[in-house]
Amino acid sequence: MPEPKILFSHPIGNNFANRAVSAFAEKNLLEEFHIGIATIEGNIWNHLAKLPGLSEIERRRLPEILAPYARIHPFSESMRLIASRLGLKSLTKHETGLFSVDAVFRRMDKQVADEIRKKSPSICYTYEDNSYYAFQAAKAVGTRCIYDLPIGYWRAARRIQSEEMELLPGWAGTMPALIDSDEKVARKDKELSLADDIIVASSFTASTLREAPFPLPQPIVIPYGSPPVNEDELSLQKEDRTGPLKVIFVGSIGQRKGVAYLADAIKSLSGLVELTLIGRPTGESSARDKVLEENRWIESLPHSGVLDEMRSHDVLVFPSLFEGFGLVVTEAMSQGLPVITTEHTCGPDIITDGKDGFIVPIRSSESISQKLELLARDRDLLAEMRQNALKTAKANTWERYKERLVNAVNSPSI
Repeated sequence: MPEPKILFSHPIGNNFANRAVSAFAEKNLLEEFHIGIATIEGNIWNHLAKLPGLSEIERRRLPEILAPYARIHPFSESMRLIASRLGLKSLTKHETGLFSVDAVFRRMDKQVADEIRKKSPSICYTYEDNSYYAFQAAKAVGTRCIYDLPIGYWRAARRIQSEEMELLPGWAGTMPALIDSDEKVARKDKELSLADDIIVASSFTASTLREAPFPLPQPIVIPYGSPPVNEDELSLQKEDRTGPLKVIFVGSIGQRKGVAYLADAIKSLSGLVELTLIGRPTGESSARDKVLEENRWIESLPHSGVLDEMRSHDVLVFPSLFEGFGLVVTEAMSQGLPVITTEHTCGPDIITDGKDGFIVPIRSSESISQKLELLARDRDLLAEMRQNALKTAKANTWERYKERLVNAVNSPSI
């Protein structure tokens, strides 16, 4: 039986998408990789990335192995970046802007659908909001549709965030699931209904699909990997630190991430802990702005800078109400940080509760506070958990993720 050839599509080409498509390229399963902007040695984007102020393009650099497969669709994404840089908000407005993220995804979805009609690949591998037209074209030519869902199902997101709006109305403007139009979520359901197979990165994401009002294939859970552990860069001596416990949060700063509950926990431990938040604010909220004023806040850092900050802290708290995975969890563990997170993240798939981190209920400032106080007062336990976090990160590699993904796609039972 001939090996399948995969047409892979992702408009942004983020970390997890690049890892997935690289896995297929390494096994000679890839036919084409469709992407918005990609920096490849010798192309125009490679030259533009070297100009001052264009670091965003440099972040789109592809692994060398993907260069022969890349099919670049740059117009919409480049216009979105230009409009954002110039502050032309009407052009990038959610859903309705001519160069909104939604518009960029839809245009590329249509372009990929055209390619599927021409080439009839064995497999079309795409992501949420980028599969509506591609999957319809795939069904017409007998192409298998694999849907990668990087975050939980929209109905579950809307339910949880609607509940949160009632509990904390001052944070409502930071919860994006409440603003998607009926048209957009109908497209999401159409994509899901056409999927032959569904790949998710956490058990929580898989569980949210039970809220779909139509039958779906059993999702395949394949957790993402951790960055390489470089112990030469880590200071993990069991020294007794007398200062406050240094707590870090990394992610978009809004209530989908449970930031209000983290802030309340920090307040209850005044003097015992210090909080650093790294991330861009989501939406508008005076309550959120007050949290930023009261704690150390860094809006943006390159990835290397985020890892540096992690190494200078003691514990990551990631109290998300709704998450697909939470790459910062595995990143923090690779830097020797135990993680306090909720069951609505990758935590249950990665963390052994009480050994290399803690799993707490969502919406529980008290639980977060209890775990932080325990680590602040017992530095020997903290040192032990740091070492255990490193061991977990070493075992949970990106190579393991890629191997499991390739096996799943090749399996006749998937």
